[in-house]
Amino acid sequence: MAHNIGLGATAGRRRTPLLALAAIGLAIASVGSGVLSLAVFTSTAANGSNEFDTGTVVISTSPASAFVTYSNMLPGDSVTQALTVSNTGSAQLRYAMTTATTDTDSKNLAGQIVLTVKTQDTDTSGCGNFDGTQLYSGALSGALFGDPTQGAQAGDRTLDAATNEILCFQASLPLSTGNAFQGATTTATFTFAAEQTANNP
Repeated sequence: MAHNIGLGATAGRRRTPLLALAAIGLAIASVGSGVLSLAVFTSTAANGSNEFDTGTVVISTSPASAFVTYSNMLPGDSVTQALTVSNTGSAQLRYAMTTATTDTDSKNLAGQIVLTVKTQDTDTSGCGNFDGTQLYSGALSGALFGDPTQGAQAGDRTLDAATNEILCFQASLPLSTGNAFQGATTTATFTFAAEQTANNP
């Protein structure tokens, strides 16, 4: 009996350290896994100074006003003048022309004068021969080419950035003009409306 009790006591003492070691081992493993979950390498890169600038659509004419006039006009008379249309912006544009007239005397001279608009001469640098492509011919009061409505329209003119073109204007008073137009006066304003061509079919 005493012998068996002795063996049992020895076995009990040997198991206790093993259980303690096992518990310590689990604790170390748990701490180790926690350290590994925090060890994450990271990096960032900043890309600054990203600038965006808008282009410009700018149309101008030279002379800026009163480029075609005629005083004391008689039936059969005509006057031809050149107008330079410029794109001073940074983007290609298309443009159209419309006309507004004023007849303060109610004689409707604007409806009697014939205006013809052509492109630059085919053989000179100006309008001396007046033989360019015809853009409009009809009453001064209805003079137009192209269409200022947004988008590409028949008759619109196109100008690249920093370029210009010469248009030739000829105003004529027909020989058939009667006495009712004596002493008549009219004024006309030609408006050139431009829009971008990019992303604007």
